[in-house]
Amino acid sequence: MKIGLDMMGGDFAPLEAVKGAAEFINATKNTVHLVLIGDEAQIKLHLQSYPIPDENYSIVHATQVIEMNEHPTKALKEKQQSSIAIGFQLLATGKADAFISAGNTGAMMVGALFSIKTIEGILRPTIGAYMPRENGTLGLLVDVGLNADCKPENLNQFAVLGSLFAKYILNFDHPKVGLVNLGEEEGKGNILAQAAYSLLKENNQINFIGNIEGRDILLDKADVLVCEGFTGNVVLKLAESIYDIVQRRNINDEHFDRFNFEQYGGVPVLGVSKPVIIGHGISHATAFKNMIRIAVRMIETDLLGKMKESFKARI
Repeated sequence: MKIGLDMMGGDFAPLEAVKGAAEFINATKNTVHLVLIGDEAQIKLHLQSYPIPDENYSIVHATQVIEMNEHPTKALKEKQQSSIAIGFQLLATGKADAFISAGNTGAMMVGALFSIKTIEGILRPTIGAYMPRENGTLGLLVDVGLNADCKPENLNQFAVLGSLFAKYILNFDHPKVGLVNLGEEEGKGNILAQAAYSLLKENNQINFIGNIEGRDILLDKADVLVCEGFTGNVVLKLAESIYDIVQRRNINDEHFDRFNFEQYGGVPVLGVSKPVIIGHGISHATAFKNMIRIAVRMIETDLLGKMKESFKARI
């Protein structure tokens, strides 16, 4: 199993990426091989302080970096020797089984869409975010910003993708799917929500429980929370702000500590044909370690194969 890791992506690269890679390898007994993509000299320098066994890594030198403020499509086209571009080249040619980066999110999305394509039958891929619930489990909110404007069919597909992720990665046997809406009753909401409700209700591939309201998102009423990306991104940023406020006010509470995104690493792009994990730009070692863990879990469970079979049956 080979995991491609962009060592130059993120505000604290490559140091934190090296530390996270070392923490993962030194804490696991599996045969993961990390393909470290980036400036070879810098990577080797940090490996002196945070060593990884030789058999568990290789380095692919990248002479360029796509910066956070660069235009994604233009940067990928002009910087073919960047760590992100090389990462997708390795993924597309089968030299890596998954690709992880905390770099330019737009470039990661463009690369995922045009280098490895979507699963047949998927209208649009989606990205989700983890919602820490009061009972100690995680919910998955989809979409959280990739698709600000959606059609009902998109939300229906997000529900299927989110359910499969919740089942095989978050370990819910029969994940409950809720449609984020402004009321619980059928018929509530705007035209999109009303039309999506009908599709979700008829979808026998998911366990649809109906509408859920904002007050239900951090409870265990639904495991997969479906909405268009505009609403999802507002909810995500609100959740992130909770952790910031708690930290500023020096509040020590186990539940609110779980709002720290580092515990979960990054989020997968759901609906593309190979595992792609996108991390936060301010990721530290813990986040990188957990991104690798998610990628490994996706490969071990053959999540992408299950998604392909699911949508093959729907075509």
